[in-house]
Amino acid sequence: MLIAFELSGEHNTIPGSEVFSCLRSLNADFQVCHSLDGCLVIDLKTRTGEMVENISKRLAMTHHITKVLGIGGPSEQEIVNLVEKNMPEFEGTYSIRVKRVREHSTINTESMERQIGGIFYKKGKRANLKNPQIQFRVVLTEDKSIFASLICSIDRSIFEARKPHFKPFFYPGVLMPRVARALVNISMPQETLLDPFCGTGGILVEAGFIGIKVIGGDMQRKILLGAKMNLDHYNADYSLMYEDACRLALRDESVDAVVTDPPYGRSAAIKAESLEYMLAISMKEIYRVLKSGKRLVFISERPIEAIALDAGFDVVEIHLQRVHKSLTRRILVLEKPI
Repeated sequence: MLIAFELSGEHNTIPGSEVFSCLRSLNADFQVCHSLDGCLVIDLKTRTGEMVENISKRLAMTHHITKVLGIGGPSEQEIVNLVEKNMPEFEGTYSIRVKRVREHSTINTESMERQIGGIFYKKGKRANLKNPQIQFRVVLTEDKSIFASLICSIDRSIFEARKPHFKPFFYPGVLMPRVARALVNISMPQETLLDPFCGTGGILVEAGFIGIKVIGGDMQRKILLGAKMNLDHYNADYSLMYEDACRLALRDESVDAVVTDPPYGRSAAIKAESLEYMLAISMKEIYRVLKSGKRLVFISERPIEAIALDAGFDVVEIHLQRVHKSLTRRILVLEKPI
């Protein structure tokens, strides 16, 4: 079955990586058909209903998941032909929405919706914009139009409710929940996730919501107590350690995912000999405790690929996230070779 993921536009590369990582983490049998700006179309081969339900509970940077009915060209006539050719048989009321991705199309979406509505009307179908029994969508992206029926929408408001200043313990400069969840998903955790610079626990909270046991460490007692408050508030399954990330009190190959955003050099005192020393030694410690074939997602303000390679990691992906004019996060997705 062809499934489309309508991605959020808040980042160019993270949303797509999150979808692919979730599919692989859930052992989905799939093939990529189209990787378009703002939309991914995949051929999901098995357990479609179960897989979509499971992945929809994890994703943070996707708006809608749809069943693709047809793919056509970008012009008005091609869209009309696409809908006429692929309109399914269905009972009950419907709604239709046409969405442009960025500036890839100049088509008037309201006019297009009326034209498509006329096609449905001639087939004897009744529209209901407030409470339809089936929802159809047309996505206009690059040189294609995608006609689909809605399977589910991601409730992104739950992440808004967990913004840092709404949590029991707040500290500025932390990741927003949607970004934290996306990075957790990209790390592909199965059972345990470690954040050795856990701060107030934002990454751990998001991992906890998808059923992962989380382990956090930090050198600042006050911040660690704040993390405990936040994790207790959201009923996470967690362990916290007051420790140095350069000397982790964990066995070799004992965790299957690591996501971390070190605060050193921004708002916290550097307790190691130097920032470079801290990055190098903590990276080697993470390598030691991470299982083979598993991922580390490491956030930095500077290029650290050489440090990662020296520690033994393979660089899988690099994502850049501009926070403001003087801060661009470098998000490295690293993998420990088997």
